[in-house]
Amino acid sequence: MTKSSGLGARLYVAGSDLSGDVGSLSRIGGGPAPRDVTGINKSAYERIGGLRDGGIDYQAWFNPAVGAAHDVLSALPRTDQVTTYCHRATIGSPAACCVAKQIGYDPTRAADGSLTVAVQTQANGYGLEWGTLATAATRTDTAATNGASIDLGAAGSFGLQAYLHVLAFTGTDVTIKLQQSSDDGGGDAFADVTGGGFTQVTGGAPLAERIQTARGQAVERYLRVVTTTTGGFTSLEFVVVVAVNTTSVVF
Repeated sequence: MTKSSGLGARLYVAGSDLSGDVGSLSRIGGGPAPRDVTGINKSAYERIGGLRDGGIDYQAWFNPAVGAAHDVLSALPRTDQVTTYCHRATIGSPAACCVAKQIGYDPTRAADGSLTVAVQTQANGYGLEWGTLATAATRTDTAATNGASIDLGAAGSFGLQAYLHVLAFTGTDVTIKLQQSSDDGGGDAFADVTGGGFTQVTGGAPLAERIQTARGQAVERYLRVVTTTTGGFTSLEFVVVVAVNTTSVVF
């Protein structure tokens, strides 16, 4: 493994690319909360994993343009928002995703004249999930397309979760789904992942979605993202992250 910096990262919030407005991230964290179950006959703590949690907190520069940070974040939505941090803008890069509530939109005007906004997110239902970029950050399709594959290194046995951000869409409809192969399509043709299709897009961008397969479902070594359509489309900008489970998980 080669060590790397945080340069070239991306941040997507509920189908909006805020990468150019976000100056820093103060927290990308999560996991099970430890529960103290120490018996009176022990001389040290005993702990088991409790509820899953997580969050992605960041600082944004004030930008009032349409679709930019102020426009997206100042609404303070009560509904869940999918937030995704991508370590790089290349397919196969690590990415962290969280279905979360946005907590706060708090501008700070410093003495040097800078105006920044602090945003916190708190996970709702699933906790933070680390996965792999299945698109090269934002991917643009102008027709039904079979995307490049990612090599997971090994097959899985415990299902997967996938996250989608649709930044823009022009057309009648498009379906975005995952396909899999054991040998990158050599002798084993790519086939749809059961439960690996997102809700058909017919408009309404920006939008975001999280899906999950059955918990004990087999996942083959190679995955790719494909787009299909019945009525046609001329432009689709989107991001997909896949988190393949290496052990049994419960949500």
